Amino acid sequence: MEKTYSPHAIEQRWYQLWEDSGYFAAKQEGESYCIMIPPPNVTGSLHMGHAFQDTIMDALTRYHRMKGYNTLWQPGTDHAGIATQMVVERIINADGKTRHDLGREAFIEKVWEWKEESGGTITRQLRRMGSSLDWEKERFTMDDGMSDAVQEVFIKLYEEGLIYRGKRLVNWDPVLHTAVSDLEVLSEEENGSMWYMRYPLTNGTGYLLVATTRPETLLGDAAVAIHPDDERYKHLLGEFVELPLTGRRIPIIADEYVDPEFGTGCVKITPAHDFNDYEVWSRHKQISAIADLPHGGLINIFTVDAAIRGNDDGFTIIPDAYIGLDRFEARKKIVADLDAQGLLEKIADHKLMVPRGDRTGAVIEPLLTNQWYVKIAPLAKPAIEAVETGAIKFVPDNWKNTYFEWMRNIQDWCISRQIWWGHRIPAWYDDQGNTYVGHNEAEIRATHGLAADYPLKQDEDVLDTWFSSALWPFSTLGWPEQTPELAKHYPTSVLVTGFDIIFFWVARMIMMGLKFQGEVPFKEVYIHGLVRDAEGQKMSKSKGNVLDPIDIIDGIDLEALVAKRVSGMMQPHLAKKIEQATRKQFPDGIQSFGTDALRFTFASLASTGRDIRFDLQRTEGYRNFCNKLWNAARYVLMNTEDQDNGIDCAECTYSHADLWILSRLNRTIGTTTDAINSYRFDLAAQAIYEFTWNEYCDWYLELAKISLQSDDETLQRGTRQTLLKVLETVLRLAHPIMPFITEEIWQQVGPLAGVTAATIMLQPYPESDGAAINTDAETKIQWTMDFILGIRRIRGEMNIAPGKPLNVLLQNGSDTDQAYLKDSESYLLKLGRLESITWLAANDDAPESAIALVGDMKILIPMAGLIDKDAELARLEKEIQRIEKELPRIEGKLSNAAFVDKAPPEVIDKEREKLAGLQSSLTNLKEQYAKIKAL
Repeated sequence: MEKTYSPHAIEQRWYQLWEDSGYFAAKQEGESYCIMIPPPNVTGSLHMGHAFQDTIMDALTRYHRMKGYNTLWQPGTDHAGIATQMVVERIINADGKTRHDLGREAFIEKVWEWKEESGGTITRQLRRMGSSLDWEKERFTMDDGMSDAVQEVFIKLYEEGLIYRGKRLVNWDPVLHTAVSDLEVLSEEENGSMWYMRYPLTNGTGYLLVATTRPETLLGDAAVAIHPDDERYKHLLGEFVELPLTGRRIPIIADEYVDPEFGTGCVKITPAHDFNDYEVWSRHKQISAIADLPHGGLINIFTVDAAIRGNDDGFTIIPDAYIGLDRFEARKKIVADLDAQGLLEKIADHKLMVPRGDRTGAVIEPLLTNQWYVKIAPLAKPAIEAVETGAIKFVPDNWKNTYFEWMRNIQDWCISRQIWWGHRIPAWYDDQGNTYVGHNEAEIRATHGLAADYPLKQDEDVLDTWFSSALWPFSTLGWPEQTPELAKHYPTSVLVTGFDIIFFWVARMIMMGLKFQGEVPFKEVYIHGLVRDAEGQKMSKSKGNVLDPIDIIDGIDLEALVAKRVSGMMQPHLAKKIEQATRKQFPDGIQSFGTDALRFTFASLASTGRDIRFDLQRTEGYRNFCNKLWNAARYVLMNTEDQDNGIDCAECTYSHADLWILSRLNRTIGTTTDAINSYRFDLAAQAIYEFTWNEYCDWYLELAKISLQSDDETLQRGTRQTLLKVLETVLRLAHPIMPFITEEIWQQVGPLAGVTAATIMLQPYPESDGAAINTDAETKIQWTMDFILGIRRIRGEMNIAPGKPLNVLLQNGSDTDQAYLKDSESYLLKLGRLESITWLAANDDAPESAIALVGDMKILIPMAGLIDKDAELARLEKEIQRIEKELPRIEGKLSNAAFVDKAPPEVIDKEREKLAGLQSSLTNLKEQYAKIKAL
């Protein structure tokens, strides 16, 4: 092995070999263990959330592969309709053209060209993470087989009356000109205004004061609503108000939606531009005062660009002064006109949640449009029952409540999008407005007896990307064909995903799986949290705290990191602040940690809590762990290569230390296995780390040296065998989390341990052997460790040189202590660097000594001649004075309100930590001073 652990020298080499050798491929035999990767966008690149969940999925897959399962981790990418279309449109726009210049077919060809050339970034990055996906089975949501599945599902649902076309409110992106899902809408608090407008009563007795954050929408008002129990306004029910600036009159209605405590208690109802108002309108649309309004009160005022539309619907609803104005320009003019007519009471500052498109940053407008919908209630019922009965289990269990809350209040699903890239809706229309749904135009003509020249036009819309994603667990396996893969791997074993898409993806997969397969799509849903930064902040471009997992693996210099963080920002004014913060946090850039250290960090954070705080210092710690494992392996190899390691049944004698480490190993195997089986990768990582570092490296390697230096060949052989056996087992134990370093070391260690095979990947996962658990050996070695630690503590406290031989006296020991001493004396003398160990008789007086306890037994180290008492007291006194001088300065700073109010939280926390550390040091130094003074 190389002297220094260098992840870059091994990682990509091993991955290439694994993939080329077909080790990731599902087998033909064995019980299925199948995970479907949540398909990342084909436009995307790996972010920390991907890297985290991919680590979990890969660890599960590698673990079950080693357990002998027929493992399939299904790869694939999503066509990401809107995101991909935007990427390709930008390329076309750079040439001074638009997609409309190309036409639909030519544009789609351009998208496919882009996909082939540039769409593989994320799959390359998945390989860098060590992901053991079965790449030969990779799917794409727009490939032929997947498209067949999408079309089949649409047609069947339509034929059963579960898909329909209707005019309803949607989230409309006025830049993209399409409906978008709730997940594609980011709502953040912004500073805005609340406008208070006077709506004159038509009976001449005054006016109602109506507050709104969107005054331009008054052009589409259909009513003013009050709460039915609001005594201030009850007498006005049945009356009308004059809608300002329009010449229309609208009724006053009562609805419990109104909060009488908010604003003025009067709410303008604009059903064509507000989801809540639409619901109010739905409850009152039958009353004549609303039914008699243009369009029954459902009055759209916007174009697809969110400009004020013209009066092209047979009604004169919109005043000419506003037609054609952008919505925000219209807002300014309407407010000015209200003010000029004395109808503007006041404008107040107001914080509000503003919905913006995640791709464009444009303010989303609720808009009334014709769209395709899935009638969801009949599909939701069995999907709810699947979780109620335990056919699907959420991990953690509490997420089922989130699932139930949404499913029991579910709305019909808008599945159409007004873009070109995606699965085109298989519906055709004739000139009479008839709709025909089928696999293709020829089939429709044949089915309905339509002549070849009978005019038919296909729907221009495509399906929501989530529609094809909902079929992912069975469409990837070949459905609608009944393939061997579908029979073998459906239902899948577990879905690993974030809590933010329980509604958008998880629930829809359950509904579609039950509908088209008659079985749940997966047995368990492991929900992981959001990866946040070290301070608990959400990672976002605007905060400038995004970490790229590949940068953590490879490292990145400061200038490249700054450039990456400030480029392509939607809020460029924040760039300077982000640059300053980045330079302060990463003055030397980010060093290279390698994949295994990053994966181990993710595993260590994978508790069942909601959020994950990612701190690079932790990754640095696990890089050190990799170094520790590497160096331990080199030590073992140096002591076992070209040696008789007892592999060929040669006689072996095992020391107490050998029996102890084998016992601790088997307990660790049990802990790790239980943790992985319950998705507690944090506990698995902790068990592997603590055993490897604290027990194997820090203690056993030291204890083993004594056996290796003995004159007993059978003892040497037993210890060499144990060194190898434990290390080889630890490598298999850690492999699912740290695949690269474990493979590299195992290739050297395996043959010496008697295992000859091509890869650790296909070796059996360790199983705990109850017969190897030796409580007696554990107790003896724990006693030995406590003894040595007591000696080391005294050396540290008394400032005694580590290499100085000491004479130790023992007092108040039991028969058990005496027996343990007899068994462990060689360990104690060597590792404790002791000259002698002597028992004091019960009536012997002990000299002035430093004392450590092991149970009731006293370890005494006589101080006479060991230290210069006066010099040590002077040293301690000087240190005490230094701290006593420093403490008031920090205490004063923290008690200063001006400092606490203005300083960043991290600075205050740092000062508090410093204060606590100094106080603890002062206490310890004073105790030490008293001890030495008493000698």
